[in-house]
Amino acid sequence: MMNGLVAAVLLPVLVLGYFQTSIILLLCGLLIFVLGVFVSRYALFYVKESVVANHQRPPIVGPILMQLVHYDSLFDYMTSLARKHPTYRFLTPSHSEIYTVDPVNVEYMLKTNFANYGKGDYNLGIMSDLFGDGIFATDGDKWRHQRKLASHEFSTKVLRDFSTNVFKVNAAKLVAKISVAAAAMETIDMQDMLMKSTLDSMFKVGFGMELNALSGSDDLGQQFVRAFDDANSITFRRFVDMTWKLKRIFNIGWEANLKQNMEVIDAFIYKLIERKREQMRNGETLLGKEDILSRFLLESEKDQENMTDKYLRDITLNFIIAGKDTTANSLTWFFYSLCKHPLIQEKVAQDVREATTANQKGVVTSAEEFVELLTQEALDKMHYLHAAVTETLRLYPAVPVDGKSAAEDDVLPDGFRVRKGDGVAYIAYPMGRMTSIWGEDAEEFRPERWLDEDGLFRAESPFKFTAFQAGPRICLGKEFAYRQMKIFAANLLYFFKLKLVDESKEATYRVMFTLHMDGGLHLLALPRLHS
Repeated sequence: MMNGLVAAVLLPVLVLGYFQTSIILLLCGLLIFVLGVFVSRYALFYVKESVVANHQRPPIVGPILMQLVHYDSLFDYMTSLARKHPTYRFLTPSHSEIYTVDPVNVEYMLKTNFANYGKGDYNLGIMSDLFGDGIFATDGDKWRHQRKLASHEFSTKVLRDFSTNVFKVNAAKLVAKISVAAAAMETIDMQDMLMKSTLDSMFKVGFGMELNALSGSDDLGQQFVRAFDDANSITFRRFVDMTWKLKRIFNIGWEANLKQNMEVIDAFIYKLIERKREQMRNGETLLGKEDILSRFLLESEKDQENMTDKYLRDITLNFIIAGKDTTANSLTWFFYSLCKHPLIQEKVAQDVREATTANQKGVVTSAEEFVELLTQEALDKMHYLHAAVTETLRLYPAVPVDGKSAAEDDVLPDGFRVRKGDGVAYIAYPMGRMTSIWGEDAEEFRPERWLDEDGLFRAESPFKFTAFQAGPRICLGKEFAYRQMKIFAANLLYFFKLKLVDESKEATYRVMFTLHMDGGLHLLALPRLHS
């Protein structure tokens, strides 16, 4: 009887185990088969592109997997390749990814044949979970629609004046916060402070709302910032990870993390939109239809079918990206560069003092008093500060690489052929380091390269200096960005000498859509004495 009981228990277990093992083996076999087909297809494509002599195509520097091998220093790896081949390509299983640092090619892509080089389905597929149909990741009618509405806002004097006041108020708050740390000789993470402060500015200017990220009073805002930075990094990684779609299907690895981050991001943005609607219903908005989100919400009432909450979410998130990441990252690299070059830091501080005539007004002891001296006329006089900010953007562009996709076969000005479906990107980070573009001192931080013999700022071609893109998609917020950076820089450098905690440490970046400094920027702020 005992033997029969054992058999009754073990038999189902053995049968189940047999079938489970068979299923596992079957799945493994299918996986190996699919992988084999993928590798074979990739190999055939690679051999075809490599062996078939075709000098009209850009030189091949390797499979796209090489970017994954060099991922942590990707933009420097691209720079080393660009020094050998101003235009080159990686191979994917289906197409070529072409990269160029040639300003003539850049002008052709961004202006001359603009219609052929949009974001394209390949890029949109990678970016859509995060960026959706926002202005940075879309083409065609949706891009034109958002561009038209946004350009109206950026051209209004009301918004310009209001934003300038917001930048001054938040710069003064930042000075006050750093003053506390300076008095106690405490280390500050300048990048973190700048991220929070510029986000506060973006919310006030773009949405007419107080976020108070710098004060740390908004926990949801803090969660959003962390979730967005992670989502930014993970989404960019998709460009070199050919298995990301499978990971998304099975909700594993980085894609599982991305999904969790997107839930936080979406909840925050939808709450923001609803809160803004409520403000508008109650007549509580600061600028009425003059702030960006209010204008888009008013438009959505006219076209509810197309301007859904999802579309508004995409628009809103893209403007947060523009207002938070680009300016804060650029200021972070700016202060890092000044700490590495203390003589230049002193020149910038002197430029600020002279332009504001602060020394002639008696001792200016408070940031609230100092910002009143930052008139538009004073900001316009700060040529050396403007040059130092621009030099930072040359070496540390906010968007290090900008990818497009060829809609049709084409030939670039340098003679290389592009096929329909090829990715075509200009790479701003390597461009700033090319001696062929900037001379033998290309890798030096030298603001003087932007000044004429009279010490006045002299601009360069936007197809050579690509920090704000160029052509029809040139950055609408360029002047806003410069104004905010100069107001923040002038305030901090008037009141503090900044010094790296570890002067021997070289800063590195976190690979993502925007050039984010990895690990933060840890500084000591020493009060300046004014007489």
